[in-house]
Amino acid sequence: MTRSPQVDGDLADVRFLTVAEVATLMRVSKMTVYRLVHNGDLTAVRVGRSFRVPEHAVHEYLRAAFDESA
Repeated sequence: MTRSPQVDGDLADVRFLTVAEVATLMRVSKMTVYRLVHNGDLTAVRVGRSFRVPEHAVHEYLRAAFDESA
């Protein structure tokens, strides 16, 4: 898991999303989001039994995926 420069800054500015919110934003299933997290493709933090994904990590993943397909 690589650390983003944004995460090293002020954590108060980081917005964390639930798996369901990420799935809605990406228009995929929650299982797809879990798969991305477990494969290390999408950075996430485990909180208890659930995951929280930094919003910037979703945008970085989508930007990289868009660049690869273009």
